[in-house]
Amino acid sequence: MTPPSPATSLPRAAHATPREWWGLAVIALPCLVYAMDLTVLHLAVPALSRALMPSASQLLWIIDIYGFLVAGFLITMGTLGDRIGRRRLLLIGAAFFAVASVLAAFARTPTELIALRALLGIAGATLAPSTLSLIRNMFHDETQRQFAIGAWITAFSVGSAIGPLVGGWLLEHFWWGSVFLPAVPVMALLLVLGPRLLPEYRDENAGSIDAPSVLLSLSAVLSLIYAVKAMAEHGPSLGRLALLLAGLALGTSFVRRQKRIDYPLLELRLFAIPTFRTAIMAYGLSCLAMFGIYIFIAQHLQMVLALSPLQAGWATVPWAGGFVFGSMVLAPWLARRFGPGPVMVWCLAAAAAGMLMMVWADGPWALWVLVAGMVVVSLGMAPVFAIGTEQIITSAPPERAGAASAIAETSSEFCGALGIALFGSAGTLIYRQRLAQAGGEGLPPEALATLGGALAVAERLPAEAAQALTLMARAAFTDALQFTALTGSALMLLASVLAARMLRRP
Repeated sequence: MTPPSPATSLPRAAHATPREWWGLAVIALPCLVYAMDLTVLHLAVPALSRALMPSASQLLWIIDIYGFLVAGFLITMGTLGDRIGRRRLLLIGAAFFAVASVLAAFARTPTELIALRALLGIAGATLAPSTLSLIRNMFHDETQRQFAIGAWITAFSVGSAIGPLVGGWLLEHFWWGSVFLPAVPVMALLLVLGPRLLPEYRDENAGSIDAPSVLLSLSAVLSLIYAVKAMAEHGPSLGRLALLLAGLALGTSFVRRQKRIDYPLLELRLFAIPTFRTAIMAYGLSCLAMFGIYIFIAQHLQMVLALSPLQAGWATVPWAGGFVFGSMVLAPWLARRFGPGPVMVWCLAAAAAGMLMMVWADGPWALWVLVAGMVVVSLGMAPVFAIGTEQIITSAPPERAGAASAIAETSSEFCGALGIALFGSAGTLIYRQRLAQAGGEGLPPEALATLGGALAVAERLPAEAAQALTLMARAAFTDALQFTALTGSALMLLASVLAARMLRRP
């Protein structure tokens, strides 16, 4: 890995040595595995279901428990790393991740797999804040640090892109549990090289971890994310609304407690810093829009454009490539030339333009329009993530870099879940309305619920009726995609305007 040429005006002592650059390569390893583990299990669901015979509820928990516990423990792990040492926490998490991966690969019952996925989630929560806060301490030159953060984001992008490809290959040749095993050699390599290449850093004046704050933060985040995801999948109900309100109440209690204790789990004073506040806002709204639209893109590629899973995976490679180029090359160049603030404002507007392009993803050129829109979105969002992340960790005091990193990751997880819920609910409503207007009032409930349900119903109908239903359902889903793309574009434009206003304030 070749670092960018540092600015000559900075003192030479601020420049990273080869040890830091090799350390960055080591840091990228757990990030890649973390991203792969978020997506790879979805491919194994059919084989897993045949082998373990989980109930519908158990299968839902097998899939979701990892992300729930990652989000729930991020703030705690970020602060814990500041206290006991970021490298130490990273290595402890890597060891647990490797052991849990092996055990999960050979799980014999659904209950075992749920418990091991939960352990993987807790271990995974140590990775992102520890690695990002270590970058804060390893790279003091601004240009080099931006490049390093770009590499950090690239590791997540590459992991998300290759996860389905690696998982698909493993499932073709081995049993369902093999999808967990690629993490083992990666974590073993981290355990061998980490102590040699990564520096240790801790806050020597840190107080003790406040146990009630840990419990409140975990309960609030888990309640909110579970309620949001449940409403997205099954619609609102009194129980889910009550859980949502309970999560909000717990979150309010958590924030109030942070104002009273000497060593808070969440450093609220960081939000008084304009650059930190702006970066968190841009980060959160970008994740909300991106996750919300992506679930429609993935379905559109396979069920409307009739691509195979592998073809759909290749269609998303330019999206991941845009994030790699935007994070590694475009973000540092734009930041040096125009400054971080203006770049974030205009890149949010560029992401809005990319989402607006997807409104025209219909007809014979739909695939190319969709891919082009995804590339523009990724090129716009990558600098927002890279520069915003750099602003978040550098605006915080060095001793609280782990806590600041955890805030960024928690906002990403929570806003991503919220985006799936809000966009998913709105898009489903549009789909149902369009399908009913097209003459599908008498269809079975499963056909009106989802596009997959409609295609399954069509398979049981005579050829002519099946073709008519398929065309109606795909047209209705295209309308839903276009609506969510337009909504996402408006949201990103709003984020651009808010960022410009917030950065102008003293």
